[in-house]
Amino acid sequence: MTLSSLRPGDLRPELLAPAGDMDCARAAVTNGADAIYFGLDRFNARLRANNFTLDSLPELMRFLHAHGVRGYVTMNTLLFTSELADALTYLGHLNAAGVDGVIVQDIGLARCLTEWGRQDPAMKLELHASTQMTLSSPDGLEFAAGFLDLKQAVLARELSLEEIGQCIRHTDIPLEVFVHGALCVAYSGQCLTSESLGQRSANRGECAQACRLPYTLVVDGKAVPLGERRYLLSPQDLCALDRIPDLVRMGVKSYKIEGRLKSPEYVAAVTAAYRKALDAACAGIPVDELVTARDRYALQMVFSRGFSTGWLDGTDHPRLTHGRHGKKRGAYAGTIVDSSQGWLDIRPEGNVPLAPGDGFVIDAGEDRNEEQGGRIWKVQRNRLFFHGKASGIDWSKVRPGQKLWKTDDPALNAELKKMREHLPEAVLPLHLACTGSAGEPLTVSCPEYGCSVQSTQPLQTAEKRPLTPEVLEQQLGRLGGTGFRLASCECRLPEGLMLPLSILNQTRRALVEQIQTVRQEREASVPTRLPEPFVLPALPAGAATPDAPPHLSVLCRRPEQIPSVLDAGADAVYLDFEDLRDYAAGVEAVRRHTKSIPVFLATPRIQKPSETGYFKLMERAEPDGVLIRNLGAAQYFRHSPCTASGIFP
Repeated sequence: MTLSSLRPGDLRPELLAPAGDMDCARAAVTNGADAIYFGLDRFNARLRANNFTLDSLPELMRFLHAHGVRGYVTMNTLLFTSELADALTYLGHLNAAGVDGVIVQDIGLARCLTEWGRQDPAMKLELHASTQMTLSSPDGLEFAAGFLDLKQAVLARELSLEEIGQCIRHTDIPLEVFVHGALCVAYSGQCLTSESLGQRSANRGECAQACRLPYTLVVDGKAVPLGERRYLLSPQDLCALDRIPDLVRMGVKSYKIEGRLKSPEYVAAVTAAYRKALDAACAGIPVDELVTARDRYALQMVFSRGFSTGWLDGTDHPRLTHGRHGKKRGAYAGTIVDSSQGWLDIRPEGNVPLAPGDGFVIDAGEDRNEEQGGRIWKVQRNRLFFHGKASGIDWSKVRPGQKLWKTDDPALNAELKKMREHLPEAVLPLHLACTGSAGEPLTVSCPEYGCSVQSTQPLQTAEKRPLTPEVLEQQLGRLGGTGFRLASCECRLPEGLMLPLSILNQTRRALVEQIQTVRQEREASVPTRLPEPFVLPALPAGAATPDAPPHLSVLCRRPEQIPSVLDAGADAVYLDFEDLRDYAAGVEAVRRHTKSIPVFLATPRIQKPSETGYFKLMERAEPDGVLIRNLGAAQYFRHSPCTASGIFP
């Protein structure tokens, strides 16, 4: 497979798969992941996953690297000050185990890792910004890049294709985008619902998934009839298979699959489908030439709450959150048209296969916890038979018009189990490129190892057997016994050139020797000991003033609150209005009352591309300072006249 759409020097796209345990890691590697991400038993946002331990980490990394796969550890939660020393110790162990990168939410920890890497050459961990860091604009990326040594950044999942493109055009940081899996109803890293309702913080790895529950909608004290649309906060899952070509053209570097709580079968099916989609996009061919209907069906069966393109096509809340269910649904099989004791007829939809042993559920629009379901005994055309009373179905409740969803496919499960168990031989993938012209030597390069060799004879005009992409792949792919395999070969040669096969084989052997030398040097440089401990810098003098008198700051949500706050003796006023156009009047109201009390304005919690106009509006109100709530605002106001005395976090 050639990468015809990639230009010389382009970063090769990375397919990044989740792994909650070793079986999932094997499934990801078997089905074509370039990298996996996983958590340990602390400091990660999926504490309910099995996760790995520090003791198991060296073995996992040896397994991944033997197959040419990178491993990233998630440390994507907020930290308390008392935990920072332990978190830094964790980073030291990750580095010693050969982990390639760490995905971080907490800016303090990210800053420490940046400084550690600058001080100690033995600290080689790459720093990746988590989606929990809420990087949603070019300004936010610029601010983060200014004081963090970011090697990759995961964009907020709430961005459209157009907004992702704006971010890519305005940063040199390789960007990562979620392409499949669960979506949250709140912005990444900004959800407090679970903590508010159940004291389980999503920013501490304990999300209770309150968005997946049914709710009652009350307007002016009266409950609104919702019918079956009671799951008001539960988005459908993201499936961006058909948007992969757009993302590749934009220059997205990493394509991330959600699912560290999912099964190995899920990891196998989803990784395999996106491997095909990414290969097709890189080769400049339609996705459906490689991704089959069976692949799409498998995605529905391994886990689906219904699929959408999320926010990639823009904001469309009714499409994203239809409200009908909040749990795994499977594949929609059709509508019931008739039924009686032990059987039902359906009008098939979507070409979903039905076979004896398949699991199903009947969607009658009721509470999802009370839905009826079971397994099929026999299939005769569009009639499904069940084992009478043993089916557990109350047939008096089955009606025409109800929907049938297929929830389990034993045959597919067996197929996916084989997909995750057939681990390829531990050989490393090579991605080669061939360039040259008549009268010049053939150059064969391998960018990921920084290697390049030239043939000992120049290319000539062919009389019979020119060097076609197929010939190059065949000859350069003869890598048996070398520990490598040819993953792709990009041919950039003009048509009609030739080179003796003996010279081509000689060139291949020279390249392999060069790559093996680089591999040995890299392995020798992998840390096997803990780096020197990182010492937290002392706070600057005057940063803490424990003897200062108490200071009362009050935040106002509405303009009419301002007089009461001032009359009550506030020492400072913060304005956090829903409509930012009221800020100027709010600042004026405080100043009319007194000029001795400072007034600060709160930025929006989220800034998307092209929304710096909000900051300009705040600046024109001439406050004494700004309450920063996103990194884009920090970048904008760091040199603003209204924050000349400092940014107020």
